[in-house]
Amino acid sequence: LEIFNLNMKTGDTLKIKGKISEDADGFSINLGCRSSDLALHLNPRFNESVIVCNSRCSSAWQEEHRDNNLGFSKGSTIKITIEMLADKFQVKLPNDHEVEFPNRHCYDKISYMSIKGGFRVTSFKL
Repeated sequence: LEIFNLNMKTGDTLKIKGKISEDADGFSINLGCRSSDLALHLNPRFNESVIVCNSRCSSAWQEEHRDNNLGFSKGSTIKITIEMLADKFQVKLPNDHEVEFPNRHCYDKISYMSIKGGFRVTSFKL
C-alpha cells in the first residue's frame, strides 16, 4: 500500500487496522514526504521480538530507536494508532503499550504513507 496525498497534519491521528500474516518476519509503516524522506518508520520485527523506529533523510537512515515490547503476534488482527504532534509521534499499540518517536524533521504535514511486509490493511482512517 502506498499513498502520495495523505495530508496528515500536526494534531491528526491515523488509525490503521489489519491482519498480520502467519509467516510474517515483520512489516513496516512509513510516514513522510516520500520514500527517501521519512519522519516515522515503524518496523515490528518478529524474528527479533522488537519494534524498531527510525527516520530517513535523503535516503539515509538515521539512528534507530528499539523497543522490546512487541505485544502482538503473527496471524493476529491489530489496530495501530499514530498521533502526529509538533515534536513527536505517539504510537499506540494493541497491548496498550505506547511508543514515542521524535519528529526529527519537524514536519508539520505528512503526504506520503506506505505499508510494506506481512501486514494486510483492512481499514485506515485519518
